[in-house]
Amino acid sequence: MSDEIKTGTKTNPHETGVMITRDTERWEVEVKAEIPTEILITYRDHALKEIQKTAKIDGFRPGHAPESEIIRVYGEPAILRHAAEDAVQHELPEILASQKLPIVETPRVTINAPEAGKPLAFTARAALAPEIELADYKATAKKHLKNKKEAEVSDEEHAKAMTHLRRERARIEKVEAGKKPAEAADEARAMEEKNLPELDDAFAISIGYESIAHFHTKIRENMKAEKERQETDKRRQAIIEDLVKNSKISYPAILREYEINEMEARLKDDLAGAGMNLEAYLAQMKKTWEQILAEWKAPSDSRAKTRLILGEIARKENIEPDETLLAQEVEHAKKHYKDAAPEALRAHIAHAMRNEAVLKFLESLGAKNN
Repeated sequence: MSDEIKTGTKTNPHETGVMITRDTERWEVEVKAEIPTEILITYRDHALKEIQKTAKIDGFRPGHAPESEIIRVYGEPAILRHAAEDAVQHELPEILASQKLPIVETPRVTINAPEAGKPLAFTARAALAPEIELADYKATAKKHLKNKKEAEVSDEEHAKAMTHLRRERARIEKVEAGKKPAEAADEARAMEEKNLPELDDAFAISIGYESIAHFHTKIRENMKAEKERQETDKRRQAIIEDLVKNSKISYPAILREYEINEMEARLKDDLAGAGMNLEAYLAQMKKTWEQILAEWKAPSDSRAKTRLILGEIARKENIEPDETLLAQEVEHAKKHYKDAAPEALRAHIAHAMRNEAVLKFLESLGAKNN
């Protein structure tokens, strides 16, 4: 969908006509403009002088060849092309500023072949800065956190966990006795609970605990911590989904494409870890790459909006990662990602830490509400 917002309007004295079209689907702007002949002539004269400064022509010292020789050797079309590039480089920012067009990337420019005595026409396209109208994130956070309850581990859950550990101990004992791993696993799964090895003080001490009672306590603590982590993830996801649904966000397609590229890279890494390539994965899933991309459209849109929402909340609330902790994390990461560009690594970690800080801020709002 496109929205033409200016047609044939003179926005500064160097333009004879400007047509600006917003592509609301990709959130980009397209500028079509002409630079008048008389203005192009001034750029042509400047281009000629610039070429003259470094031109090496037989019979003349560098920088001292007359203009007539420069034109003869280089040709008028080459001089005009130089002038056209220079003209657009200087005039386009003026157009964007006069039209109050906030762009977030270097414009992609197409320049018509310049002709002597004629205006210079060109087209420029660039992504617009996102526009974000946040839902009430404070009320949203409080709504999802008002009924927060402390995680608990029931006796039944604890008993099931211990049975699982006893069955795992049985499997290990069978492997150590010479059974093949698969066979040992099958036999352990088939054993009746009463026949499973007991977990006693000797066992607990052998794996670093003070006693079996200490082991039981730590297992409960770990189970509780895992439950709390899962509940935190669920609450955070619910808050984000609510904000994505109720915020009004327009953003350039390049952000969604960035998310898709990240999803693709993660998929390929996962496949490589499993010893599979993309072609084998697609065959196994019985899907084409185009179908995968279509399935990723909604998730990539949600991910892009989530980034923008968290970034906007951080801006409004002046939330930034702790510099000391950030420096420590960066130094730690450098040891594991030695080939990564330091600035890119720092930006990635700072982004993750800022998002975590925003989520904790939202959770703190819920805590105040309780």
